[in-house]
Amino acid sequence: MSRFAIAFFLLAAAGSLQAQEAAPSTIHRNAQVYQTTPEKINNLVHTKLEARFDYTKSQLNGKVWLTLQPHFYPTDSLRLDAKGMDINQVALVRNGKNSALKYTYDSLQLDIDLDRTYRRGESYVLYVEYTAKPNDFKTKGSAAITDAKGLYFINPLGTEANKPTQIWTQGETEATSVWVPTIDRPNQKTTQEFYLTVPAKYVSLSNGKLVSQKTNSDGTRTDYWKMDQPHAPYLFFMGVGDFAVLKDNYKGKEVSYYVEKDYAAVARRIFGMTPEMMQFFSKITGVEYPWVKYAQMVVRDYVSGAMENTTATLHGESAQQDARQLTDGNSWEDVIAHELFHHWFGDYVTSESWSNLTLNESFANYSEYLWREYKYGKESADAHSHEDMQGYIMSGSEEKDLVRFDYRDKEDMFDAVSYNKGGRILHMLRNYIGDSAFFKGMNLYLTNNKYKSAEAHQLRLAFEEVTGKDLNPFFNQWYFGKGHPKLDITYNYNDAAKQVQVIVRQTQDSTNLFQLPTAIDVYQGNDRMRYNVWVKNRVDTFVFAAQRRPDLVNFDAEKVLLAEKKENKTLQEYAFQYQHGRNFMDRYEALAAAAEAQAEQKAVEMLMQALNDPYHELRSMAIQNLDLKKQAVKTLAEEKLYAIAQKDPKRTVRAAAISKLGEYGFAKYVPLFRSAISDSSYTVAASGLEALSLVDTAAAAAELAKLPKTGLKGALAGAATRVMIQAGDESNAETILTNFEAMPLNQAKFESIVPLIQYLGKVQSLQTFKRGIDDVVGFVMAIPEAYRGQVQGFVENMLRQLSQAKTTAGQKEQAAYITSKIADNFEKKSF
Repeated sequence: MSRFAIAFFLLAAAGSLQAQEAAPSTIHRNAQVYQTTPEKINNLVHTKLEARFDYTKSQLNGKVWLTLQPHFYPTDSLRLDAKGMDINQVALVRNGKNSALKYTYDSLQLDIDLDRTYRRGESYVLYVEYTAKPNDFKTKGSAAITDAKGLYFINPLGTEANKPTQIWTQGETEATSVWVPTIDRPNQKTTQEFYLTVPAKYVSLSNGKLVSQKTNSDGTRTDYWKMDQPHAPYLFFMGVGDFAVLKDNYKGKEVSYYVEKDYAAVARRIFGMTPEMMQFFSKITGVEYPWVKYAQMVVRDYVSGAMENTTATLHGESAQQDARQLTDGNSWEDVIAHELFHHWFGDYVTSESWSNLTLNESFANYSEYLWREYKYGKESADAHSHEDMQGYIMSGSEEKDLVRFDYRDKEDMFDAVSYNKGGRILHMLRNYIGDSAFFKGMNLYLTNNKYKSAEAHQLRLAFEEVTGKDLNPFFNQWYFGKGHPKLDITYNYNDAAKQVQVIVRQTQDSTNLFQLPTAIDVYQGNDRMRYNVWVKNRVDTFVFAAQRRPDLVNFDAEKVLLAEKKENKTLQEYAFQYQHGRNFMDRYEALAAAAEAQAEQKAVEMLMQALNDPYHELRSMAIQNLDLKKQAVKTLAEEKLYAIAQKDPKRTVRAAAISKLGEYGFAKYVPLFRSAISDSSYTVAASGLEALSLVDTAAAAAELAKLPKTGLKGALAGAATRVMIQAGDESNAETILTNFEAMPLNQAKFESIVPLIQYLGKVQSLQTFKRGIDDVVGFVMAIPEAYRGQVQGFVENMLRQLSQAKTTAGQKEQAAYITSKIADNFEKKSF
């Protein structure tokens, strides 16, 4: 499962709500609650399903044959998960005949009395005929999965314009049992055969291999999908719709991409690196891609970022980018890598319980780093890792263990701890034991547990066997402990003793001290001496010989620690670090310090130098942090920004420079801004449009009129909406609200919230006003609950101010509507 939405909202909140203090995280730890690994009484062996879809009722009519065996102890009963179904028949299959069995059903679980006691090694086949009614089943989703009804009919009657008719499933965590009776637990493994009867005009996709297709006389077709390798029920998948199917291959195995036909021409630009990823991941794990095929399908109205259904990954519609969006790079590439790596960590070896979810998600998260490191270099990987670490730190999850058994609901496990923190812990482990041991340890874990489920201790044992190290301290601290270190680092030099001191204080909860292996680099000119040390105590002092005051002492020299660090470096030392640092984070930290000290010439010089940094994200960072309220900065930067806006090889950097030039308000840049609007990059075009609106609102309105009213994508969609909003013309309300509603849950939509609320302050039409307020509240409530708090508080405060303004203006109905929406949504559903 992709954490795409999780990372976005954490970073969005951090970057856009600077005036808001983060709400304290409330974690309900209950020592009396212990979420045990599900007991295995019966084992799923094989699942055979015949499914027909009723589009008029959004239901599935199914017949399922389950082959089972007692796990160890004899048993005369069976409990299946079957949520919200009509159960028509339950029978034992013997010699091709069905014998009815007694059962009870409470709408969630099906308890069956078997015909006799079965012992270990004895198989029996159970038959269930049923109707699945997913729209009648209501349950809660999670931070990563916003709904959990399992089976989704999208526009089933074709009544929604511009939306295809589709069917797709989402099994994680335990929603497969909404559409097929099963033992819906992650520690079960079963092979499968699915016979899917679908309208003949559509294609289908499921796990395993398409064995045959049979055309029926009623305008349908039955597709037979067979999965010979065992996997967990939450990874079952069915997808049906009118898709273009493009095919590649990897070592003779089919690799296919199911996209809407409008995106067929760019499908390979989106997904085409998949075979190379398969080759890379096979190499680093030492386990050749283990499944019979790999397909990826993109659907509408998906409830998450993406899902690693075995051999049939599902992606949300944000994966479908047009050619202009892809000009800036494939924003979905990390997700593609993440879901593919799950086919080793998650599908091949599955966490045995949701408490151990990080065994799946931390590796998938870290695969994004590994892929970037291989494909684009270490700077790209480190930049991504830093974003993920900040996502965890901003989440307020310090009271949560990585592997935890006291969660309130299994859905709570899908958070920045299981994903972001887990990935950073793997990065520290890799640094601690070395690359060779790390990858050999991964291989041993996968090999020892293939087609099985596992827990964190089995991961530890694999790494211990490879390294010969006792890794209990590491795992106890990071996997079975909570929080992270907060380090206050002070550097001193003793001229008389010719010694440099590094004093490290752990300032987090005093009951939770960390043991941290780390490197300290001492620079004297171009000479660098490395010292490997352990931070273990509340206060540690490290002393090193140095013939003169070092130009820089660099703690955590490899920048791998999952920690919050406060350092007392001077600006001169940061300047040296920018010049001589060996990695992305050295330069990032230096620029962050410079951005906070632009009253000093040295800081401005660093930012000016960074405008030519070899890594594009640091060039953008320097541009975005230039403080043009300081005249010296404004004067010094102008010519450089103009050159960057015209010539930088990275379009995102050009866009940043154009946006910054817009802050100058100079009419001489209008031609540049106009030209940018027609650039092939949506990001450049968006920057040009918003910059032009700052200088010449009439010209911006004229350029806006040339753009299509609907159908804009990427950053340009958000920019166009914001410019229309800023114009304040109520005649544009339909276009503004339609565009806002069509935007996916992303950064551009988030950035449109403030101007939209300000725009609604000018709206007179009660009907338009209500629709706009509904859109704002709907955006907030669509944010996963675990990450909604800070955004909700910010938006609620703005809405209350708007209500007060409407009351003052005598628009009491509008004010009352805001009050009612806050009461119905934020107050009753707050957490």
